[in-house]
Amino acid sequence: MVNKYKNIILISLFSFTLIPAQEWQSNIVYFGNDGKLNYERDNQGNSIPDFSYVGYKNRNDSIPFIPVVKTISPVVGDNTDNINNAIFEMALNNPIQENGFRGTLLLEKGLYEVYGTIKINASGIVIRGEGEGENPDSNTVIYGRGNSPSSRTIIVAGGGTSTKWSDQVSGTKTNIMSDTVFVGENTFEVANASAYSVGDNIIIYHPCTATWLEAIDYGGTMSGEPGAEAADVPWAVGSQPIVFNRYITKIEGNIITIDAPLFNTLIQSLSQSYIYKYGRGALRTNIGIENLRVDIETHNLTNDESHAYNAIDLFLIEDAWIRNVTTLHFYEAGFRTNTATRITIENCSALEPVSQITGGRRYNFETYTASQQILFQNNRATSARHAYMSNGMSWTSGIVFYNCTSEGAYASSEGHRRWSQGLLYDNHRELDNVRPGYNIRRIGLYNRAYYGTSHGWSSVNSITWNCDVKDGEILIQQPPIGQNYSIGSFASLIAGYGDDSFDAPIGHTEGTNKIGLNPSSLYLAQYNERMDTQVSVHEEKSSINIPLEFTILPNYPNPFNPTTTLGYSLPQTEKVIVKVYDVTGRTIKNLFNGIQEAGINYTQWNGDNDFNHQVGSGVYFYTIQAKHGLLTGKMILVK
Repeated sequence: MVNKYKNIILISLFSFTLIPAQEWQSNIVYFGNDGKLNYERDNQGNSIPDFSYVGYKNRNDSIPFIPVVKTISPVVGDNTDNINNAIFEMALNNPIQENGFRGTLLLEKGLYEVYGTIKINASGIVIRGEGEGENPDSNTVIYGRGNSPSSRTIIVAGGGTSTKWSDQVSGTKTNIMSDTVFVGENTFEVANASAYSVGDNIIIYHPCTATWLEAIDYGGTMSGEPGAEAADVPWAVGSQPIVFNRYITKIEGNIITIDAPLFNTLIQSLSQSYIYKYGRGALRTNIGIENLRVDIETHNLTNDESHAYNAIDLFLIEDAWIRNVTTLHFYEAGFRTNTATRITIENCSALEPVSQITGGRRYNFETYTASQQILFQNNRATSARHAYMSNGMSWTSGIVFYNCTSEGAYASSEGHRRWSQGLLYDNHRELDNVRPGYNIRRIGLYNRAYYGTSHGWSSVNSITWNCDVKDGEILIQQPPIGQNYSIGSFASLIAGYGDDSFDAPIGHTEGTNKIGLNPSSLYLAQYNERMDTQVSVHEEKSSINIPLEFTILPNYPNPFNPTTTLGYSLPQTEKVIVKVYDVTGRTIKNLFNGIQEAGINYTQWNGDNDFNHQVGSGVYFYTIQAKHGLLTGKMILVK
């Protein structure tokens, strides 16, 4: 049986990671002879930016596995106070340690009815359940009951308000003096850098001026055209500033270098941009949500709207994550970010929203206002209108949707309104064909003109890379002083026009319906290059059996008794540490510590601890730690 499962896993892995025999590269981002990625700029200076800095701590650090310091069980009736009081007690009694965390609150398996909102409003707290399945006898199920207050969210993590990083440290504002800072660049000159130091958290602010608005046709809202309503108006001065939240990594005189690139070109003649030191205010950091289920009570499973709107909100937060979490039956979003930076949401599902099929609903994975450097990877959405989308306007940029799937969608994953920048749809997959009678578009980087609230140019400098939307369409249009791209994607049509769309120039398209794009993932290629583990085109030709990324494989069998096999892939030969933990975070078994070859590797656990004693039935976690990451898996021992 082990060999049978092993073959299945290998086939699945290679089908996604091997370079096809007839490979090709884009004309505008490609491996050079030195094995490095090269980027070409167009005649306006536009180029594809580096997305490798998205996610928890810019993915410079791995998401940690934090030990449990407090455990609670469900109580009969409303568990809102039960959980919130436990969070408060942790914040009061557990100081933040050197690693930035207070510890993990374990919600033991069971049904937690919640009539209010759970608030993770202190830094350094992780909430972990015992499983995300539907059976509360073996999983942690948070069940959002009632509709008071209306439109509430079940779990809110962070400071809880949408400040858009407006807190300025007095006396630190200084103008950017560079004539032009192109998209993808991270260095610029300021008038006076004396108030700044390396490590400072700064805000880059590009005012929404009349001159800039004129250059972008006032947002392209097409107000006054047939079909527009009186409320559909051009964007107003001051309405759409471009804002970036960054850290200073280097200062030379008045030349400042920041940690991550810009996703929009700053042109001094159109708007005088400036920087200021961010006051951080009520910002919360180092918060995690893991391994649980959030379901929402509804009166029916079709169009009821008298229930909680959102499952999980991350508001006023930095360096946080959600992993192995399933949300169901929300009205607006399963996962939503707002005034949020450096967030990872991975291995999560947002399923079966319940609402009418119309605007403002079914945004399963939603980046809202002031969301930046957000990584969504290996996620699943069903029955969405806009499954993976930016609703965050000009404050939002640097969003990666990597290896995510959508099923039963009613409309497209897209930049939704008002100049969202730097969206990357990388290996996005639609699992089924278009619903009869609904819009055929499945990814949209385009002008929404007077749709919604004068949405206008909804996205800029955004990309589809190696996506597959089956019989759906991908709409790619070029905004003024910017660009959008589709490279190596598959669809019935990839164009600058489509059903129910507005006239605009087509964006940059290459390799439509052409197999063999190299690199197969732009995000992984950029990240591997930054981490110095890139695999060049020549190396890929000579070593096509080497995986392109560090990944974890599901242990098999699972559940198991007495032995299970843990697998993982390595893009290079390196040191690996494998450990097994119980649900409290206590180390049970140091399974492996040594050098492993590049490729697929396996190790076995026979259910014993470091003292060679057999452990009891239950849920266990394992971590695979290599040079550039730490991955976590879950397994169940049944005796």
